[in-house]
Amino acid sequence: MLTKMNNVKSFFSSLIKREDGVTAIEYALIAALIALVIIVAVTAVGTSLSATFAYIATKV
Repeated sequence: MLTKMNNVKSFFSSLIKREDGVTAIEYALIAALIALVIIVAVTAVGTSLSATFAYIATKV
């Protein structure tokens, strides 16, 4: 059991020391932020477009 704990500890220690893991996390955060902006933009445009179509439908 102690050997497994040492292996896990050394794995996380090496993961923290490696810089490529940090870069991957940064890219994931940037991708999440971009996705959030896209979702907000599409929701806003969709709501506006729906209101426009509703206005046109009442006028027709």
